[in-house]
Amino acid sequence: MSAKTIETGTDDLKARVEDGVAVLTMNRPARRNALSSGMLSAMAAVLRDCETDGDVGCVVLTGEGGAFCAGGDVKGMAEGRDSVTAEPMDLDSRIHRQRISQRETSGRLYTMPKPTIAALPGAAAGAGFALALACDLRVAAENAVMTTAFAKVGFSGDYGGTFFLTRLVGSGKARELYYLSDRIDMTEAKALGLVNWVVPGDQLMAKTMEIAHRLANGPRVAYRYMKENLNRAAAGAWDDCLDLEASHHNHTGLTEDHKEAARAFVEKREPKFKGR
Repeated sequence: MSAKTIETGTDDLKARVEDGVAVLTMNRPARRNALSSGMLSAMAAVLRDCETDGDVGCVVLTGEGGAFCAGGDVKGMAEGRDSVTAEPMDLDSRIHRQRISQRETSGRLYTMPKPTIAALPGAAAGAGFALALACDLRVAAENAVMTTAFAKVGFSGDYGGTFFLTRLVGSGKARELYYLSDRIDMTEAKALGLVNWVVPGDQLMAKTMEIAHRLANGPRVAYRYMKENLNRAAAGAWDDCLDLEASHHNHTGLTEDHKEAARAFVEKREPKFKGR
């Protein structure tokens, strides 16, 4: 097994690449991994590098110490310290900064041409909930909970949660979950399609890495176009989606991975993909 540590420039985010899988761990356990300016900046930089790193075939986002991410640091806000926008700035500058941050974190998890997985050891709330929903797949511990949380703290919501949640559960249910901000246990989350797998807590990372390594060792070009097709299907017109599928399907038919898979099918063996 090959592994390397990624220097993030902050203790608030740990990162490593392990056999083709980049694992990003939000690391503020004393604050249930609430977001900080340093964490978000580091996450943006690491995700940007992962997007074009040929050694990375899949990205996993998780949290340290029994929580996924509590979202914004509400305690810090109550103390007069918004840890996401630590330095004083005017309203327009704050809005612009947050727009950039959202696009480079949850936006990149959603759009990067590689599969992304959220591993939830515990609570995912507010912007943390949105980051989890931005990923392609979610694996959760049995005792994890999810909540939009925003109505409880007088916020309207950020980091793409309204976009991702509406596409996963529909507009009516998304409105309910935002307006009431109730906690969702993993039985309900699985039924709603908010998580893909629910496992005992001590099996969370083993299950997550099993899936992640399977994806990292899969047909990467095909996954790239599958993800674009699926994102377009969620947001685009039907005719555009069908035309895009035709283009991508023919393109992937010319890859080495497809030719290897065809040979493997005839030879009745598992294909060995090379990502090209």
